[in-house]
Amino acid sequence: MRAVSSENIVEEIKSRCNIVDVVGRTVSLKKTGSNHKGLCPFHNEKTPSFVVSEEKQIFTCFGCGATGDVIEFVKRLNNWDFREAAEHLAAECGLEITDRNEGQESRRNELYEINREAAMFFYRRFSGSSNPGLDYMNKRGIDTVTLKKFGIGYADEGWDSLFKFFSAKGASKEQLAELGLVTKTKDKYYDKFRNRVIFPIINTRGKVIGFGGRSIGDDKPKYLNSQESPIFQKKSNLYGLNLSRSEIAKNNQAIIVEGYMDVISLYQHGVRNAVATLGTALTSSQASMIRRYTDNVILSYDADEAGLTAALRGMDILGDAGCKVRILQIKDCKDPDEFIKKNGSEAFLRLVDEALPLIDYKISLARQKCSLETTEGKLDYIREVTPILKALKSPVEADAYIAKIASETRISEGALHLEVFGSDGRKLPDTAKEQQLPKKKTQGENEFLEKNLIKLMLVKASFIPEVMKFGDIFSVKGCKAIYDVICSLYKDDDEIDIMKMADSLNEEDNKLLGDILENVHIAGKEDVIFNDCIGRIKSRDLLGRQEEILKILQMADEDADREKIMELTQELIEIQNKKRSRI
Repeated sequence: MRAVSSENIVEEIKSRCNIVDVVGRTVSLKKTGSNHKGLCPFHNEKTPSFVVSEEKQIFTCFGCGATGDVIEFVKRLNNWDFREAAEHLAAECGLEITDRNEGQESRRNELYEINREAAMFFYRRFSGSSNPGLDYMNKRGIDTVTLKKFGIGYADEGWDSLFKFFSAKGASKEQLAELGLVTKTKDKYYDKFRNRVIFPIINTRGKVIGFGGRSIGDDKPKYLNSQESPIFQKKSNLYGLNLSRSEIAKNNQAIIVEGYMDVISLYQHGVRNAVATLGTALTSSQASMIRRYTDNVILSYDADEAGLTAALRGMDILGDAGCKVRILQIKDCKDPDEFIKKNGSEAFLRLVDEALPLIDYKISLARQKCSLETTEGKLDYIREVTPILKALKSPVEADAYIAKIASETRISEGALHLEVFGSDGRKLPDTAKEQQLPKKKTQGENEFLEKNLIKLMLVKASFIPEVMKFGDIFSVKGCKAIYDVICSLYKDDDEIDIMKMADSLNEEDNKLLGDILENVHIAGKEDVIFNDCIGRIKSRDLLGRQEEILKILQMADEDADREKIMELTQELIEIQNKKRSRI
């Protein structure tokens, strides 16, 4: 396999991968003149409008506007980021991408390989002969095909079975400990996972990054996850996303559950757009990962107090990430695993269809606490829902819910308005008031554009390398400081850690960051807003260069600087043509 630097990989891939061959694997192409034509895989159409040019090595759909090279096609088709698409194509044509920091990348690859070997070790123990792990999963009703699909394994009761396996291969003890596969006590190494069913955690690039272990006996904790390592951060990964992401994109919907078994049971019953958090509360990084594939999210947590609390917190985090969130309520069963085994996939999908939006769910919880049969109960109910209604950003939305609650309680809408918004009548939510007030002089167009770009990069990290392509486009001091920190923290595999950002900024810049996170709303239109911002910045830069050229021309000596004047005049004409093309 030939090693190629990340800077040169695009041209190498294009020179080795014929776009017609790559597209032709999934799209039925018919040669028309010098091009090839077929039905677009990115939107539903009956008349072919998808054209592939072998000469130019690009594709274009005249129906939905999708266009790009072979890497862009694979990226769109699989909902991958650029790196994932490039690595996939590079592997197909015998290329290996090397980064500038080859030492660090080599170390990460060593850790990935150790985890891969460990996953195979656990799988062989699980599938080779009868064992407690296999018996446990059989009792849980999981079939052989599904077990193999998820690579389920078994860690036996031995204290050092895995350690002996790796010792025979000459593996580094320090790396095994770093990955959390073994633990050291009094100069001796012991296996971390013992007598447990093993769930390999695999990222969207197909790399084994960690493990979850479910105890078969009475060992505590019941679930044990790999510790954090250079290749595994719980907050930035989701169990099952490697298998479910295409279905999530296809259905334009993701179902987030709590446990490994929930994902596996749903998958076995045909519900294949589910993912699970890794033993932690839902994080903003995980929400951003979901947003790469869809903005429609169903939360299906366990039907207990802890599940309820997690659902409420998760709704707010997903909402902040620009997702439209609904809550699936399970009755008479403790979790999705139990429900779908007892009632089947059709019943579960009915619950999905009936899932409540964020506000409806919060109001329903308030209603459950209060009796609407008594005056006191109605007053308690109004006190519970008042802060929920006050937080609504849309006055129209607030009016709709007030009308609904008025009908339930038989309290007049006017009285509810007064209770919610006070004696001054309707008070617009803060964000609505800000939209009606004239912009402050300090809130110029540059700051507006740059704030939007920062919010986009924090919501969806794949925008970061796109912004980097344009060089130093940040002119507002605070925005530039935040952007520099984003660049310093950015890694291909990870979303930006907001807490680390805050630690790297001064007090004034942190206030600006907080303002961006709280008040810049992109409402699920990331690509449109990104293109608009970049277009405006380009126009701004063109205008700046135009003014600079005009100043130079005013000061130029016509006789001494004739050649330079001609050159600048031609540049000025080109700028004006570009500006006209953007209108």
